Amino acid sequence: MNRTPAAGALSHIKIVELGSFIAGPFCGQLLADLGAEVIKVEPPGAGDAMRRWGAQKSKEGLSLWWPVIARNKLSVTLDLRRKEAREAARRLILDADVLIENFRPGTLENWGLAPADLQRAKPSLIISRVSAFGQTGPYSHRGGFGSVAEAAAGLRHLTGFPDLPPPRVGISIGDSLAGLFSAIGILAALVHRSRSMDRGQIIDVSIAESVLAVMESVFSEYMETGLSRDRTGSILPGIAPSNLYPTANGKLVLIAANADGLFLRLAAAMGMPRLADDPRFGTHAARGQHQAELDRIIAAWTEMQSADEILGLMEKAGVPAGPVNDAAAVCADLHFRAREMIVSVDALGLGAVTMQGVVPKLSDSPGSIRWAGPPLGAHNREILGGRLKLSPAEIERLSTSTSA
Repeated sequence: MNRTPAAGALSHIKIVELGSFIAGPFCGQLLADLGAEVIKVEPPGAGDAMRRWGAQKSKEGLSLWWPVIARNKLSVTLDLRRKEAREAARRLILDADVLIENFRPGTLENWGLAPADLQRAKPSLIISRVSAFGQTGPYSHRGGFGSVAEAAAGLRHLTGFPDLPPPRVGISIGDSLAGLFSAIGILAALVHRSRSMDRGQIIDVSIAESVLAVMESVFSEYMETGLSRDRTGSILPGIAPSNLYPTANGKLVLIAANADGLFLRLAAAMGMPRLADDPRFGTHAARGQHQAELDRIIAAWTEMQSADEILGLMEKAGVPAGPVNDAAAVCADLHFRAREMIVSVDALGLGAVTMQGVVPKLSDSPGSIRWAGPPLGAHNREILGGRLKLSPAEIERLSTSTSA
């Protein structure tokens, strides 16, 4: 793997990542992409559960998710059930700028790694704590994955069609949102630290609250009007036309022409300019009232042509539209390739692995993917030996699993 110094904006920042699964590690991935040194502490033997999640490849059963979520990180194994291993972890943390953890609240305290104690030892330390429901409140003791938080925060209730039970979004969106908000909090805390005499702080990120934060005006609408949004499938009631439409070759296209000017252009592209003069469709409010009827008219037109023909017409007319891409189409998309958002990275034991690129794109200090997720304990000698000055025997003892 390429261990040349990172040119990213965070190349001067050291981070220790404790935890597993998605929310905390995704935060670590985002910051590592921007150049931060992220030391991931994993349990010996199995390591992070993400090493086994997702689709498997190769006879060793290597996960194709691990190379993505652990990219640009250094892997150290410590059995935190051992007091000596916890002391080693403490030394790593106190040598860092940031600690990311996503254990159930109280776990760090039980291990003698309470954030308050860590900050007394190093006041500049920034600690981001990610949990299902936060560090305080009646639900703080509850464990939970993103799916539980998504349901509790109201997202699942709004997902899908009204005549069916609510499905999952398709990805672990709650966990990813928590990781994103954790990264935002860390960046804000780093700025605050630079302006407050090098003082760190504790960031409390709840997965449920991360979902709540992106729920638009759902709760304002309910409290002020008594109306509660429900599942509406592929439409947003009252906003038309903005829907999925069938095509002659069986593919779906999404057309969003809900503004007056856009609808004028859509009607002209359809060869039906008089639609824009029809009292049922002439204004935003009228189109919303006659949404189903308008969708039927548009669908009858789109299903007579192929998806490519429809999208070509929409692009020429300046009407927002796009295909409903699956993974194959996204990976083949020339725009995403040109933007380096679909890239290939060599991963040990897997060969070239295709993955998402770095977001956001900075002009002067861009992030990068320097290596894929490393093998378990790949950096024990470098970090535990080189930095903590542990002997080979000590490294072997502390980084080996025990049932004690």
